[in-house]
Amino acid sequence: MSSHLATFFKHPTVRATGLLFGFFGLLFGTWAALIPFIKQKFELDEAQLGMLLLCLPAGITLMNPFSVPILHKLGAVRSAIISLPLSAALFTLPFAMPNVWLTGATLFLAGTVFSMVNMSMNTCASQIEQRTNLRIMSTCHGLWSTGAMVGSALASLATGWGMTPLAYVGLVLLVEILVVSLSKNALADVPEEPHLATEGTKTPSGFIFPNKALWVLVAISLGTNLTEGTMSDWSAVYLREVVGSPEAVAGWGFSAYAFFMAGGRFLGDGLIANFGSKPVLRTGGLVAAAGLLLAVFFQNTPTVLVGFAMVGAGVSLGAPILYAAAAKVPGMAKGAGLATMNTFAMIGFLGGPAVIGFVAKAFSLPVAFSFVACFALFWAWRAGRMVEGERVSR
Repeated sequence: MSSHLATFFKHPTVRATGLLFGFFGLLFGTWAALIPFIKQKFELDEAQLGMLLLCLPAGITLMNPFSVPILHKLGAVRSAIISLPLSAALFTLPFAMPNVWLTGATLFLAGTVFSMVNMSMNTCASQIEQRTNLRIMSTCHGLWSTGAMVGSALASLATGWGMTPLAYVGLVLLVEILVVSLSKNALADVPEEPHLATEGTKTPSGFIFPNKALWVLVAISLGTNLTEGTMSDWSAVYLREVVGSPEAVAGWGFSAYAFFMAGGRFLGDGLIANFGSKPVLRTGGLVAAAGLLLAVFFQNTPTVLVGFAMVGAGVSLGAPILYAAAAKVPGMAKGAGLATMNTFAMIGFLGGPAVIGFVAKAFSLPVAFSFVACFALFWAWRAGRMVEGERVSR
């Protein structure tokens, strides 16, 4: 079940690709843990915070149609090497802005680069899988989760001990630049092809209308990514404002979630090969829904952390399965399925939590989390409707 991990970490190019995922996760985990500081700094209510958080997916949505042509021109490796440190630089800006409008503008800019990092990393992993027959996508996403867990925990500890958010994200920027610099040589061996267009055909645009097979994946991704985005953007707020956890502990909710997400993903390549995509997705939706409801009905710190951990385990293999499947949807040009899938995934991941803000404002944050639990049950149901031809295990 875990023998694939030895192969993964012994292969220099695969290991370097995994590091990109890991340190992008570190960056996002840092942002997730520090969202309450933005809320507190500008004295935002839940709906106002939700509106502000919409700026990130707005930037992603604008950029996504251009991502495939850029990847086709620069290649996945060069795109990743450029976009990862640039994304880290842009994520420092919201903490330096004097008002909420400029904060929103900088989040919009960060979103445009966020899209490129996400597309280029997943394209690197997909290219390695297709050219070497190594199964690495789930492990790469596991490293993203590990980075997110570490980033969230360290950000909470550093700020809890008196370090300013701006100083901390500046330190993260330096780390990201160092990691990319040290990984460049190994990444040079990532197989680069005209991945986004076959010879003699026109380069596809970044977004195309999904066919029937892709619509099934999109429907599931809306549920999985809304759940992921809610944990990223609202877990720290939930612990601080609903449960009343100490400031230094608030980020550990996301860390518990990310720890079990990482564990599921490190085992995922073996689990998918043994059990198949459909039962893994179905079970994950049920586990995630149960974890959310546990956090809603038992509002104390230890129980909520257990609930968030269950959500992490449940949602862990959604992205690896869906991204791998979208990269090879039959009847679609190479890269187009992944780009289209990425658009919907990012809408769910980063736009959905804004909707949660409005639900929380109208009712309460626990009611909003119950709403997310319904979406987890929805993706479990849709996974049961997947046909075998849409499985990504091989």
